[in-house]
Amino acid sequence: MRDKLLIVLCSLCSFIAQTVLPDTIAKPLSPREKKKREQKLRRELESPYKTWESVDVAYIITDTERRAFHALSNDAERESFVEQFWLRRDPTPDTEENEFKEEHYRRIAYANERFASGIPGWKTDRGRTYIVYGPPDEIESHPSGGTYQLPQDQAGGQSGGGQSQAFPFETWRYRYIRGIGTNIVFEFVDQTMSGEYHITIDPSEKKALAHTPLAAPAPPTGASSMRDEFAPLELLSNWAKPPAIKYTDLQAMVTTNVRYNTLPMRVRTDFIPVTPASIYANITLQFESKDLQFLEKDGLAKATINLYGRITTMSRRTVKVFEDVVSVENDSQLSAVYQKSLPLAPGRYRLNIAAKDVTGGNTTTYEAALDVPQFEEDQLAASSLILADLMEPVPTRSVGVGQFVIGDAKVRPRVTATFRSDEKLGIYVQLYHFAADPNTHKPDGVIEYQITRNGTDSVVLNYTEEASALNGSASQLTVEKWLPLKDLAPGSYTLNMKVVDRNRSQEVAPSAMFTIIQ
Repeated sequence: MRDKLLIVLCSLCSFIAQTVLPDTIAKPLSPREKKKREQKLRRELESPYKTWESVDVAYIITDTERRAFHALSNDAERESFVEQFWLRRDPTPDTEENEFKEEHYRRIAYANERFASGIPGWKTDRGRTYIVYGPPDEIESHPSGGTYQLPQDQAGGQSGGGQSQAFPFETWRYRYIRGIGTNIVFEFVDQTMSGEYHITIDPSEKKALAHTPLAAPAPPTGASSMRDEFAPLELLSNWAKPPAIKYTDLQAMVTTNVRYNTLPMRVRTDFIPVTPASIYANITLQFESKDLQFLEKDGLAKATINLYGRITTMSRRTVKVFEDVVSVENDSQLSAVYQKSLPLAPGRYRLNIAAKDVTGGNTTTYEAALDVPQFEEDQLAASSLILADLMEPVPTRSVGVGQFVIGDAKVRPRVTATFRSDEKLGIYVQLYHFAADPNTHKPDGVIEYQITRNGTDSVVLNYTEEASALNGSASQLTVEKWLPLKDLAPGSYTLNMKVVDRNRSQEVAPSAMFTIIQ
């Protein structure tokens, strides 16, 4: 009996060695397999919070905050840290809005729109400067380089400053930067002629002739700059530092009661990425004038709608809250449209909106899931496809500011997606992460537009264009087109886009439905 038990135990040990512990005992991992396992584990450990630190707030997080962030052990702690990070910078902590945070993401969006070259705009030196310090008070731009007049202190004693041939360059002047000083000047040079400007403290870097093999040595700088030879290095050091935190750590809580009633309200949400970890959710509301009650005062009819909005996680933890007032000052206006833009991390949320007609007393509520998409940096991607009734450029100082503004354009969605045949259909979408042609540095791709009439196989429009013909760079392109509708019969249609990256054989296919009426 004892011998039988010994045989059974030996067999069991052999089975465990061969099945339960094959990786650790029977088959040791090769160095290559270990490296793959480590890489897989590293990818699993990465979260939106890592991207938040390395992208969203890369230029404004202090060394102390970064060390504290790295010491956190789980996402719940990181989530609390992010909340406190923005609260410390909120100029008006007793209100729902965090103006610092909204302005920060507006600057990132503008940098991506304006300064992208072979890399996203936020990664460039001009993008970093704009994100940290905002728009300069003055810009001297020389996008084509060429001949320019030398300042006196760079002329080596020449009367009147002299002339030189230059690479493309820009000079940004700030009247005052907190923590740095007054009359601050940053200079950016594009020595590669590729559109990617880098910051410099050496005035001779923009001189094209100084970089030719037969060029004479650069003349000595003026005596005044020699006396202050360390000032440029100090300026560059300050430029690379995160700005000081101005506001203290405060918290505010907002509660509300949500009620149901009879005020019709239409809602749509579009997603525009700012960074991989932060996506703008553009929430657009529309109210029909016929559903509102107007109060006449001093010969002016006016309707007022109070709004309350709340975004929570699926577990009902509050992420964002907003309150606003919508005024309609003309009862002949067919509808009132309102938009709120909020930066959110990729993930699933719950959106709740309550609205009240102040004069009539009617209220309504809206609840829906909000799926904020993830945009990978190495994958061709597209923002929401917006069918608009208004698209126009905005003044430079208003870029990224106000309702319906995306980058440097004002884009108002037609929430109902219904257009009259005498109107034009606005088409707006942003495309990201094309592979660039190695010779032209332009996006190597093609875009196909096709409109079909729903319920039939009838194709009423089919058009193709090269991605390189669009406004933007390989990292971000913008499609902004008007389509006259007079030749289309009333009915329901679908706009299908097919965007192809030839280099990597990737494609995306945004689409949208719309209706044409007489």
